[in-house]
Amino acid sequence: MRATQFTDSYGPYALVAGGSDGLGAAFAGAIARRGVNLVLLARQEDRLKATAARLKETHGVDVVAVAADMADYESVKHLVGELDLPIGLLVYDAAYAPIGRFEDVTEDQLARAAAVNVQAPLLLAKLLSTPMIERGSGGIVLMSSLAGSQGSPNIAAYAATKAFNTILAEGLWSELKPRGVDVLACTAGAILTPGYQQVEGAKPAPGTMKAADVAEQTLNALGKGPIVIPGAVNKIGRFVLTRLLSRRAAIAIMSKNTGGLS
Repeated sequence: MRATQFTDSYGPYALVAGGSDGLGAAFAGAIARRGVNLVLLARQEDRLKATAARLKETHGVDVVAVAADMADYESVKHLVGELDLPIGLLVYDAAYAPIGRFEDVTEDQLARAAAVNVQAPLLLAKLLSTPMIERGSGGIVLMSSLAGSQGSPNIAAYAATKAFNTILAEGLWSELKPRGVDVLACTAGAILTPGYQQVEGAKPAPGTMKAADVAEQTLNALGKGPIVIPGAVNKIGRFVLTRLLSRRAAIAIMSKNTGGLS
């Protein structure tokens, strides 16, 4: 899709939740290169403002930085409601992953995972899809994960929330496609982001990708179907785990990759 087509379909503004660094910043950069203005939401204000300034200078687009804790439902609802900007694309990349044995994860950590990974994308999809439907154009990208294709020990709650996002995207894809709104779940494997590299016990898994490549492949797939799996190795891996193996075997294989995380 050419930049002008992308802007016509998903502009003039895109909202990226979790857009201060890592994959969110990569999405923001890829969108800005296509000529679409940005609204970036993230919790760490200093990083957010630095990313916004860099993108504005590099790509010459308007970039609005909004400090927001995606776990605070009412605050996010208020901040997004105050935006007087036409949002044609939502990319929800914010995530919280409690890591470790379930018995060691606190109730507060579980509540935050549900708030950031489930409640917030539901809220933003609802708030932003309404004007998209009225205009007859727009797009929604929800970040999922290969971890959500089966049970994933030591990140069980996180994996479950990612499965939720895949199923949500599939349902919305079917509902909203006739209304001119494209919905896509990005079912990604391991990504070389600062957060991933800081996880104790994390090792480069087969198919590990750069954030920029994941963002590009995802945006290029928007409008072509309900799910994209960036990377050939990850496509094969998901096929094997979900189509060829039993659930028990798939969980055992995933445990070899996630069982050492803490």
